[in-house]
Amino acid sequence: MSQYQFREGRGSQTGAPLLLLFHGTGGDENQFFDLGAQLLPGARRIAVRGDVSEHGALRYFKRTGEGVYDMDDLALRTAAMARFVRERIAEDKPSAVIGLGYSNGANILASVMFAQPDVFDVGVLLHPLIPFAPADQAGLKDKRVLITAGRRDQMIPAEMTERLQAYFTRQGSSIETAWHAGGHDIRSEELQAVLGFLKPYAVLTV
Repeated sequence: MSQYQFREGRGSQTGAPLLLLFHGTGGDENQFFDLGAQLLPGARRIAVRGDVSEHGALRYFKRTGEGVYDMDDLALRTAAMARFVRERIAEDKPSAVIGLGYSNGANILASVMFAQPDVFDVGVLLHPLIPFAPADQAGLKDKRVLITAGRRDQMIPAEMTERLQAYFTRQGSSIETAWHAGGHDIRSEELQAVLGFLKPYAVLTV
């Protein structure tokens, strides 16, 4: 079994959607756990703790500088994360598998989608930074993807976000992008965009 620490919340019913939550650098499995319940009520939630420490800050893969990724390490940890998610899927056979990640968490989620597109049905990428050109991936056709970004994000130039949007468009994904006027912070308007995007997967309760 893939060795990740994680926090889990049971779904409201068997076969409920599975929502995987990936924190940003310096966060942990608690960062989005409660928010996940608000964004997708009734889903089974699994918030995964990054297993790389960068000067004490948890991440999902190594980097050699700001925006410079250790690509060999990224490949290894992408494969490990995909195995972990597949193990969770096998436990309950969810109606949909949805990933939501912020910053470094969005980057590992995107990397899994590039490498093994059958793992996730839906990807919510909050402020992703993909400084490399992913290979074309036919398996991304019709996958639903939401990217959120800040127009004044000093860590992620707008053209990088636009390049990632164009990539998903070329793959035939159903891609949406929600911008706000700020920087790398998560703002209420983008959370509203996420809420609307995930609404089709919310579990109806009586």
